[in-house]
Amino acid sequence: MENDEKVNVSRYISYLLRHNPEDLEMDKEGFVDLDKLVSKIRRRCPSVDRDFLVRMVEESERKRFEIVDDKIRALYGHTIPVQVRLEEDKQIAWLYHGTTAEAAKEILEKGLRPMRRRWVHLSPTEEIALDVGRRRTNRPMILVIDVAEARKHGVKFFRVTDNVYVCKYVSAKYIKMLHV
Repeated sequence: MENDEKVNVSRYISYLLRHNPEDLEMDKEGFVDLDKLVSKIRRRCPSVDRDFLVRMVEESERKRFEIVDDKIRALYGHTIPVQVRLEEDKQIAWLYHGTTAEAAKEILEKGLRPMRRRWVHLSPTEEIALDVGRRRTNRPMILVIDVAEARKHGVKFFRVTDNVYVCKYVSAKYIKMLHV
């Protein structure tokens, strides 16, 4: 399968599992039947089979999806209401957020909000935040979040994967510009 086709399959799965499951039956934790998802994807990409999908999930660096007991779900990025159970992280002291210059200005005034998603997405390193920011601009701004201080004031942070942490909201008083 061509790399472009893999990207298209991944995007379609993300759309279905994060934003609109269409005719797929999704439980409250965001899981859908793996075989039913494969059948749906095959309507667009006939070469996709269950083994391909399982390999794609297992080999993905970003760890966007999780397969458990013949069911699959997106771990983060949802706009639809799902209840992905996450364990609160009580160790990490700093997190980062890569964004555009325009968004950084607003974030430094109003704080980090989930916008169209259900969670604010944060990165554990400056480098990962830089990669995330580059998805929106060639010159991303990197914000640093004082997680330890925010946590003292009731903000809860959750580790979704090695590269993605989430929270509901971060006040501007815990956010600084790392560099321009």
